[in-house]
Amino acid sequence: MPTPPTRRTVLGAMAAAASAPSMLALSSPASARTAAAALPGGGDLGPNVVVFDPSTPNIQGRLDEIFRQQESAQFGSGRYQLLFKPGTYNNINAQLGFYTSISGLGLSPDDTTFNGDVTVDAGWFNGNATQNFWRSAENLALNPVSGTNRWAVAQAAPFRRMHVKGGLNLAPNGYGWASGGYIADSRVDGTVGPYSQQQWYTRDSSVGGWTNAVWNMTFSGVEGAPAQSFPNPPYTTLTTTPVSREKPFLYLDGADYKVFLPELRTNARGTTWGSGTPRGTSLPLTQFYVAKPGVSAATLNEALTQGLNLLFTPGIYHLDQTVRVERANAVVLGLGYATLVPDNGVTAMRVADVDGVRLAGFLIDAGTVNSATLLEIGPQGTTTDHSANPTTVQDVFIRIGGAGPGKATTSMVVNNRHTIIDHTWVWRADHGDGVGWETNRADYGVVVNGADVLATGLFVEHFNKYDVQWNGERGRTIFFQNEKAYDAPNQAAIQNGATRGYAAYKVADTVTTHEGWGLGSYCYYNVDPTIRQAHGFAAPAVPGVKFHGLLVVSLSGNGQYDHVINAIGAATSGTTTVPSTVVSFP
Repeated sequence: MPTPPTRRTVLGAMAAAASAPSMLALSSPASARTAAAALPGGGDLGPNVVVFDPSTPNIQGRLDEIFRQQESAQFGSGRYQLLFKPGTYNNINAQLGFYTSISGLGLSPDDTTFNGDVTVDAGWFNGNATQNFWRSAENLALNPVSGTNRWAVAQAAPFRRMHVKGGLNLAPNGYGWASGGYIADSRVDGTVGPYSQQQWYTRDSSVGGWTNAVWNMTFSGVEGAPAQSFPNPPYTTLTTTPVSREKPFLYLDGADYKVFLPELRTNARGTTWGSGTPRGTSLPLTQFYVAKPGVSAATLNEALTQGLNLLFTPGIYHLDQTVRVERANAVVLGLGYATLVPDNGVTAMRVADVDGVRLAGFLIDAGTVNSATLLEIGPQGTTTDHSANPTTVQDVFIRIGGAGPGKATTSMVVNNRHTIIDHTWVWRADHGDGVGWETNRADYGVVVNGADVLATGLFVEHFNKYDVQWNGERGRTIFFQNEKAYDAPNQAAIQNGATRGYAAYKVADTVTTHEGWGLGSYCYYNVDPTIRQAHGFAAPAVPGVKFHGLLVVSLSGNGQYDHVINAIGAATSGTTTVPSTVVSFP
């Protein structure tokens, strides 16, 4: 087994560089509009959604062509969604590059079978998988050619609703560095081998086995998961997931596209699809405004006002005003890493204090003018109970800098009660273009003000102050991965009053009830390696605030932590990249 590696940018920073108007629309609050003027629902999915069926000629050639374009285009403008109609596909190796999503169009993963692989490797980066971001696989069954499928990814690369009829290798060829990742609603018949993966979260799935752990492997609701044993080996295992609702997905019902909306589950365990037809409801594509790059924010808002949902096809969307999601049960779904860029300092998207909104599958990229916020879930001060039908935020990723200068004071604010954040990567860029302590300034990553919020798979990195600030009562987080900002120029730049540095995860002093499982924070202060961070985590020491499986790591001795949480836990030291752990708090 390889020596536990350091994180991605230790090397990375050096190496990188038209159908009829829908009836729903006609009966909406915009009924003053005439039928002829109403925005249409449905329509074609645009040029960057590539649809295959088993009889399509030269499937492999088309896949290879897209991969060549996207393999190393980390901050490029290309966006692709690859859709496969139900059936069997032979001799397929779908290699995925940046901003590429691959999905089956069946209601079950087993409806669309590859006798072959969906592969992510790291040849483009000399065997280092730590920058294999922004790609996804969903709703397919795989019979891997070698018996094992390779999925060597980092952040923002979900593996959802997949059936691997064999093993799954999460490391690159050669077992180089890797720093992912996330699996949900999937079944791996064989063994999952993470090997050099430093941390991983698996939710509501089934695995035939799991081979090892480096720093932090967390499981909830996973059949076949290893037993709780943190910190040696560092497995944090929950029998069930308290509340979950799987991501909406596009599928074919005969010749008609629909979006399936899985139902809410409590105390979930295992997949949603293993025992027949999944439980949930469907919406026809005619109830979606199919957005394409160049559409105005005003048109998007008009579509929502008419009663349509939004489907963003792959591409980059500039917004000169906020997209306002104000209707209960509205769905906003992105394909192929559709990217929203707020211009002139606006907030990209706001959700109202309503039930059941589903946001999924898109990227928000901060604009050059500072936005106070990029994504807001609910208005400040709301106390409405949404427990029966919460808002879900799934595979919604946020980036500040990297593709060019960007700024935002706070990236994501969650005010609505009972919101579920299910897999996000909120990232202030540490490499790429427009990167610097003030160039892509972003003080706060995720701020949670609402009560009863649950995060399953929370990845938040490199913010100038608190990466996560949790002010709401009864919050819960299952798996947290963090790096403090690499580029702090000196100790004074991160000083927090009398405290050395801002915690990665701060629970407000007024909170009386909070719980977290499997949380890690890492530092790599490469500009000033003498910086000391007082702790990775800060929380009130009261009986109702509990943590399980905490760790901090100094990467190669570039900066150090004095403690793990508050004044508890040993300091990190030296250059050996060995975690300091706390099994439970208090």
